[in-house]
Amino acid sequence: MERLQKVIAHAGVASRRKAEELILNGHVKVNGKVVKELGTKVGSNERIEVSGIPLEREEPVYFLLYKPRGVISSVSDDKGRKVVTDFFPENKKRIYPVGRLDYDTSGLILLTNDGDFANVLMHPKYEVEKVYVAKVKGIPIREKIKQLEKGIKLEDGKTAPARVKLLSSDKRKQTSIIEIAIHEGRNRQVRRMFEAIGHDVLKLKREKYGFLTLNGLNTGGHRELTPHEVKQLRALASTEGNRLV
Repeated sequence: MERLQKVIAHAGVASRRKAEELILNGHVKVNGKVVKELGTKVGSNERIEVSGIPLEREEPVYFLLYKPRGVISSVSDDKGRKVVTDFFPENKKRIYPVGRLDYDTSGLILLTNDGDFANVLMHPKYEVEKVYVAKVKGIPIREKIKQLEKGIKLEDGKTAPARVKLLSSDKRKQTSIIEIAIHEGRNRQVRRMFEAIGHDVLKLKREKYGFLTLNGLNTGGHRELTPHEVKQLRALASTEGNRLV
C-alpha cells in the first residue's frame, strides 16, 4: 500500500505537491469514488482516475544518458530536432528528463518516469551538485576565478558559491579548460557565469551529477541506474536540502 499522491507522482502525471492539490480539489477518484484525503493509501489493483483519465501505473525506471551536443532535453521538439528520448527506442515507458542540459551542452542527464523522484532532484532546496568542464576564451586571472567561487550577480540574482579549478590553459590559442561545480540549475547558468567575468564558453560538458559519472559510456550511450544508486540519489538530495536550509 502506498500513499495516493505518491502513486500519482510515480505515474508521471504531476509532482507530489501538485498531486496533493489535485486530490484536495476533488480531481482524483479511487474505484469510482472521489478521494480528498491526503493520507489515503491504495493498493496495486485499485482503479485510480485523475481528472477523469484512468491512471496507468508503470514500474519506475531510471536512466543515465550521455547527451551529445545538438540534442534537446525534452520528449519532443516542434522544430523536429533530436531529443533525449530518441536514444531509448527500446523503452516503451513514458520517460522524461530530470532537469535539462542546453542544446549545445553535452554530458550527463537523468531520465525517469518517476515524477516524485524527478521533483525531489529538481527542487531548489534539494539541488544536487553538478560538475561541468568548460573550455573558455582567454585565461582567467585568479581574481576572476574568485568571483565565480563567491557567486556572480546575474540578471536573475546572485549565484551560490561554486567550486572552481583551472585545469589547463593554452597561451598560444588563448583558451582555458576549467572545472566548475554548482548546486543550482538556472537556465544556461554556467555559460552566463563565465560571460559575466568576460570569458565566453566555447564548449561545455556536464561530467558528474552527485556521485554519478559518465564512466563506461560513449556519447549517446545510456545505462539504467541500479536500485542502490536511486536510493543514494534520494538520500543525497535530502542531505543537500538539510545543508542548504
